[in-house]
Amino acid sequence: MNIANMTATQLAAAIRAGETTAVEAAEAVLAQIEKEDKKYNCYVTVDRNGALAQAKAVQEKIEAGEFSGPLAGVPVAVKDNICTEGLLTTCSSKILHNFVPAYTAEAVKNLQRAGAVILGKTNMDEFAMGSTTETSAYGPTRNPRNTAHVPGGSSGGSAAAVAAGECIYAIGSDTGGSIRQPASYCGVVGMKPTYGTVSRYGLIAYGSSLDQIGPLTKDVEDCAAVLETLASHDPKDSTSVSRADTDFTTALTRDVEGLRIGIPNDYLGEGLDGEVRTAVLQAAEVLEKKGASVERFDLSLVEYAIPAYYTIAAAEASSNLERFDGIRYGYRTEAFEGLHGMYKKSRSEGFGEEVKRRIMLGSFVLSSGYYDAYYLKALKVKALIKKAFDAAFAKYDLILGPVAPTTAPELGESLADPIRMYLGDIYTIAVNLAGLPGISVPCGEDSRGLPIGLQLIGDCFQEKTLLRAAYTYEQEVREHEQTV
Repeated sequence: MNIANMTATQLAAAIRAGETTAVEAAEAVLAQIEKEDKKYNCYVTVDRNGALAQAKAVQEKIEAGEFSGPLAGVPVAVKDNICTEGLLTTCSSKILHNFVPAYTAEAVKNLQRAGAVILGKTNMDEFAMGSTTETSAYGPTRNPRNTAHVPGGSSGGSAAAVAAGECIYAIGSDTGGSIRQPASYCGVVGMKPTYGTVSRYGLIAYGSSLDQIGPLTKDVEDCAAVLETLASHDPKDSTSVSRADTDFTTALTRDVEGLRIGIPNDYLGEGLDGEVRTAVLQAAEVLEKKGASVERFDLSLVEYAIPAYYTIAAAEASSNLERFDGIRYGYRTEAFEGLHGMYKKSRSEGFGEEVKRRIMLGSFVLSSGYYDAYYLKALKVKALIKKAFDAAFAKYDLILGPVAPTTAPELGESLADPIRMYLGDIYTIAVNLAGLPGISVPCGEDSRGLPIGLQLIGDCFQEKTLLRAAYTYEQEVREHEQTV
């Protein structure tokens, strides 16, 4: 039994059946981390002793019949911007190098209530600002499919850990594509739920109106099971939504008969790699053959999504990161003169280049002379983008397209040109601006063997439709591969 290669639902079933134990599962995955992580750098912190202690306690509860769900005893990795009581949580930043939270994020608590075993904290772009996991203070994560390439970001450590078998599944956060894009680059499944579905309590904020926690898994079945566990109404989070339709695993049926799917012409134009385009259109054909109707349409305002997103996200980041001042916790400079000198030096030394760039941009667009010209205008564009999606969903059940314009770039390629890195988010950020759910499903490889991701986007609270289409596509491809 190769535990590291199993899906979460397979492993949980094996543990329930007595074929293995939660402790053996944790030991197997920890051994995989020890063997592989020097190559990939997926983790900032591995909590070996804590994971084994959790696994032992969970196993006792499984045997007592207290845990019987699809995640009980299964090892999970948590992105390093999601708080875990007593376990280092750094946001992959020097400024939080020694921060140990006194509380646990609600999303992680939901996993623990289901019997999940927390392995440790995964590497990420510093404060989730980046698309390659190269802005981390702890060094870049490498793509397990090709270590010369990036794993995507900002949840690159989580996606790479799933792809490398260094966890069975992981959770990340998605502000502008930070779950879906690394899922695409690493050849795994990643989902950003409707804004408010998963509590943001305990998620260290980047862009509060955009951030959402979601799963990174080996297949769509696991994705549905994890999302079902994560989703809950939380009175501690004022943006949390109370939903009655979070039984997402019931959507796992191979049935897209009559489903209306729209492909935006704007997503297939200039800048899209030819191999990515071909793979995405072939995936659309698979769904069409299963009974879905597929047609092309024009989704307006796409070219305005990137400037609107980076204006809003940077503005919210400059406000959210104000609290990291070297006074209450985190890094404090050693030599300084006066209080303001200490603030300035601590923040200058503690934050990386990309974070400083976005704080300065955010402070600029919020300043009195430019608030109306930039920030207010970006909010108006955000409302127009939501209106454009509303019009599209009046006609279609799902929108289909690529996750990213290319497959994973080589290490160092994007950092040399930040604007190019920003443009890499063109197909994902509008989903966050409109608060919609989106999923990335592997749909092939390019000629270099790098994974390509198919993105499916649904209307608000339509995760079940997304999961049904994604599951149908995945099962069709899997069946085809087995017969070839």
